[in-house]
Amino acid sequence: MKKIIIENIKTILYALAIAILIRSLLLQPFYIPSSSMEPSLLVGDRLFVTKLSYGYSKHSFPFSLGPIKNRILFTEPKRGDVIVFKTPSDNRTDYIKRLIGLPGDKIQFIDGNLYLNNIEILKSKIKFNSNIYCGNFSVETNVFKEKLLNSKEYLTTYYKNGSFQNSDEFIVPKEHYFFLGDNRDCSKDSRFLSSVGYVHKNNLVGKAQFIFFSTNIKEGSVFKFWEWKKILRIERFFKKIV
Repeated sequence: MKKIIIENIKTILYALAIAILIRSLLLQPFYIPSSSMEPSLLVGDRLFVTKLSYGYSKHSFPFSLGPIKNRILFTEPKRGDVIVFKTPSDNRTDYIKRLIGLPGDKIQFIDGNLYLNNIEILKSKIKFNSNIYCGNFSVETNVFKEKLLNSKEYLTTYYKNGSFQNSDEFIVPKEHYFFLGDNRDCSKDSRFLSSVGYVHKNNLVGKAQFIFFSTNIKEGSVFKFWEWKKILRIERFFKKIV
């Protein structure tokens, strides 16, 4: 009996070690709790992030307890990547946003338009009167397709009324990055220097790759199987994140 217990404990420890290695070095699942990345990511989306995309830091490991002082095997992220990072304010909270500014870039909002290195980022309106959530409130927005300088395209939303208009000029420091939420008027991101601001490369966790599961939590609970028909967003299963 004692031998069986010992073998079972060993099996559990091996399985735990393998799970930690996979989570730290390869893939980590994340849940989307807020609407700051709508329409690209919805509340209730569950996605996988690849750890190798930008190399490894202490934040690649559970509870940021990695034995790495600086980033290793580093690969520069690209503008437009959707990235999970630890917020600089506490080095603990996970945020997911879109990378807009690389080190040395200048970013500014002028009359509601985004400028990168003094060049206006082109956006074309593709949908009027789209209702997007901001917390528990439904807000009327216009949906645009934005195109960055590297030709990366993605969807963004701006409030129809009271949209963010003007900002100071942000100059991204060396080894730092500037992030924005796609739901531009409902996102705490690098525009808020006291809480997020510029993100050091060591704070990058990984690149968001695809959604593997999604539920509309406003319609019911995933734990109630009889509600699955109305809450499962099957069309979002295994959807690539752009």
